[in-house]
Amino acid sequence: MRKFYGNSFKLGILGGGQLGRMFIQEAVNYDVRVSVLDPSPDAPCSKISHEFICGDFKDYESVLQFGKNCDLLTIEIENVNVEALKELESLGIPVFPQPRVLEVIKDKGLQKQFYQSNQIPTAPFELVNSKEEAISKLSEGPWMMKLRTGGYDGRGVCPLRNEDDLEKVFDAPSVLEKMIDFEKEIAIMVARSESGQVSTFPAVEMEFNPEAHLVEFLFSPANITSSQATEAENIAVKIAEKLGIVGVLAVEMFVTKQGEILVNEIAPRPHNSGHQTIEGNVCSQYEQHLRAITNMPLGDTSLITPSVMVNILGEKRYEGPVHYEGLKEILSIPGVFVHLYGKTETKPFRKMGHVTVIDMNLEMAKAKARKVLSTLRVISK
Repeated sequence: MRKFYGNSFKLGILGGGQLGRMFIQEAVNYDVRVSVLDPSPDAPCSKISHEFICGDFKDYESVLQFGKNCDLLTIEIENVNVEALKELESLGIPVFPQPRVLEVIKDKGLQKQFYQSNQIPTAPFELVNSKEEAISKLSEGPWMMKLRTGGYDGRGVCPLRNEDDLEKVFDAPSVLEKMIDFEKEIAIMVARSESGQVSTFPAVEMEFNPEAHLVEFLFSPANITSSQATEAENIAVKIAEKLGIVGVLAVEMFVTKQGEILVNEIAPRPHNSGHQTIEGNVCSQYEQHLRAITNMPLGDTSLITPSVMVNILGEKRYEGPVHYEGLKEILSIPGVFVHLYGKTETKPFRKMGHVTVIDMNLEMAKAKARKVLSTLRVISK
């Protein structure tokens, strides 16, 4: 078992955003030295990492040279240079999640083909390479069009229902996914260690901001039947094992109005749908990721208490140096935990932080969370 702590060990992260920041906060508890590569000198990780390298995680040489100075590499964003990671892996430097897994997941078309070849339930789909190809499929819709690569946080996604939507169509390789008449969206965080141990967190339910298409609330546990929860967990485990991934994996799913569970998308890293685990579960998703990639026993994922996560987004019409209005007021609400991401500039719908609300009664937690959302505003000075 490799030693993963102390001054002789350096763990590298590609990406310096809020996911990396929260990971570092857990890694400190294990005396793990973390080095970060990110192109932004003001990235959230820049203020708390042991070493911060300003460089492009999409650039082959930058990733290669960064990785050569690390004992173990992980990511907090998929859009990294996979070829450099393959080379580092060939040099004997462990990379988790593995480059071959990233290749599949970062391309939504390959993701869909993976589900299809492994009999994992998902919405019917077509792959197209151009705007013209997409338009030719219009009559077979309605579709949800997704760029195969580069999309995130609602970007790179557009509905394709009728001719009114044609001006939004992407002229790039994309997935056309049949629109699902779903009742709700849920997610499972699953972890798999290097030795093959697998563990899931209880399912959570997501509620989206209709304008930004970002998660606004996350409810834990999800309001689904025990059989649906078991099915969702089994699907998540099957995906993790078929991929052979090492680390945590977010599996987002639809629950249809007929009660079916269909996989929407997956992400090979800590994820927005696991933030509430910091306060709501015995082991957080960040600690679990650390345990998985260092091949330690996976932690207890049990709920401590029902919880609600509120994404704190930049207000519309505000852009510039950040100011948090209403912070004092929400801190007077029992069971409120604030996580600000250290971003100095706000802009409309930018993820600036999250708040977790815990309560022994989920409905009470939801009421408090809605109060938080209406009180806390992210504006500019």
